[in-house]
Amino acid sequence: MATPPIVIHRPTPSGARLVTVHIAGREERLGLAHSDHDVIVFLADAGMADPARALDTPSLVEWQGAAAHDFAAA
Repeated sequence: MATPPIVIHRPTPSGARLVTVHIAGREERLGLAHSDHDVIVFLADAGMADPARALDTPSLVEWQGAAAHDFAAA
C-alpha cells in the first residue's frame, strides 16, 4: 500500500502538528497546524481543490501519533 501524500504528524508538546506533503519523491513541509482549519488553509494554499473533504480520506491523509483532528498537547 502506498503512503498517503499528506501526513499530519504527532502533536508537539504545544499541540501543534507538522503537516507535510510528499511530492515527486520528496517531503515538503507545509507548516505547523494548531487546528483542522490550519491544515485546510495549508492544503488550499498548496493547490488542493477541496481540502476539507481530504482530511477524512485515508488514501490522501495519514494522521500519525494521535487521533485524527486531535490537537491536544502531547
